[in-house]
Amino acid sequence: MAKGKGRRRERGLGAFRAVLALACLAVFASARAQEAAPSLPVDQKAVDLEAKRRDFQGVQSNLAQSEAEKKKIEAEIASYQNDRAALVTALIDAKKKIEENEARIAEAQSRLDTLTGSEAAIQRSLGSRRDVLMAVLAALQRMGHKPPPAMLAEPQDVLRAIRSSMLLGAVLPQLRSETEALANDLQDLVSLRASIAKEKADLAADLDFRRAERARLEALIEARQKSIGAAREAFAAEQAKAQALAGQAANLKDLISRMENELDSSRKAAELARKADEDRARLTEQEAEDAKARFANAPQRDPARLAPAIAFADAKGMLSLPAAGTVIKYFGAPSDFGGVEKGLSLATRANAIVSAPSDGYIAFSGPWRSYGQLLIVNAGGGYYVVLAGMARIDVSVGQFVLAGEPVGVMGDGTAKTAAAVAIGATQPVLYVEFRKDGAAIDPGPWWSKSEMQRVRG
Repeated sequence: MAKGKGRRRERGLGAFRAVLALACLAVFASARAQEAAPSLPVDQKAVDLEAKRRDFQGVQSNLAQSEAEKKKIEAEIASYQNDRAALVTALIDAKKKIEENEARIAEAQSRLDTLTGSEAAIQRSLGSRRDVLMAVLAALQRMGHKPPPAMLAEPQDVLRAIRSSMLLGAVLPQLRSETEALANDLQDLVSLRASIAKEKADLAADLDFRRAERARLEALIEARQKSIGAAREAFAAEQAKAQALAGQAANLKDLISRMENELDSSRKAAELARKADEDRARLTEQEAEDAKARFANAPQRDPARLAPAIAFADAKGMLSLPAAGTVIKYFGAPSDFGGVEKGLSLATRANAIVSAPSDGYIAFSGPWRSYGQLLIVNAGGGYYVVLAGMARIDVSVGQFVLAGEPVGVMGDGTAKTAAAVAIGATQPVLYVEFRKDGAAIDPGPWWSKSEMQRVRG
């Protein structure tokens, strides 16, 4: 009878060990299934051929897609022919879409980094549990080779039986809790990998959208500049003269003065700005208030306007920063040269699109000293907006631009301007300065509250 009980106890213990071992092996197999798939003997040439065939099909598909996108953009531009308002509206809309898309891409990348970090933490947790469970399995296997004796069969060895029972009683609850924790971790790992796959798919779709919208924006900019340049036969000569004048200028005030006194296109732009100020002075108080209300509501602004909608002084609290980014130096902050900052420095993403913060006429466009590519906008009323640090400028002297209209593109941060070097920035830095009657002023009051909350956020 004692022998029968001993055999039943041994069979029960053996069954438990078998079930536990299978469960643990299944757990380990699930945890490592995606880490290392078993290698199968295959024909390497066939694999290479299939890979090349897929690559070729991918290239063909991309070419077909690019051609279709190109035709779509060309058809869109053709519909804007002789319609400046529609072209500028499309430019502003494309810039807005790209910035919103880039913000989504940045958020998705941040979420993906977090998910990947969580996955790595769970993998480390699984690795640490594997050592514990393998040690327990080894102990159970040793017990299986030498099971505890039945008390009735060998009453003299009661101490061994009691010790074995105490060991099992201590080990089984721990195994249960370890197995439950492991199962929870594995479930979290499965969910994380599903989330990572979805984030990657969404990120790929957003990147494709940005590429297509960038191509559309480039085509729209080219169409805009062609429509302007076609009516300007002396454009190249003007550009050469502008660079010669820039080389003689001692400072920004001198540069603006030389351009508007000696360059025809800049002088005409300054005259148009003065005329716009005079026309606005003749408006009634109600008409001026209505104009301000329309300007404050961006969708109601007239995209066909060829003069500033409102006086620059009246635009306080209504302007948007010229590029998406983070302000890293504010007006009035101590500078690295012993003085104070005359403008603000905005750290942007690589290749960020730069837009005009306000309506105005281009007074200067081109490289100048350590500013990199420099753009000066005559906003009227003696106000000027200075933008520096771009890799490329897409507007020319004398051209009228609307608030929010794309005017240039930042670089990737490798080319350093004086502002970037002074700050020690590794990313592109856009320098923004507002000037009134030749002196730098604080641009802070002109930015909208939501805009400043966003860049500080």
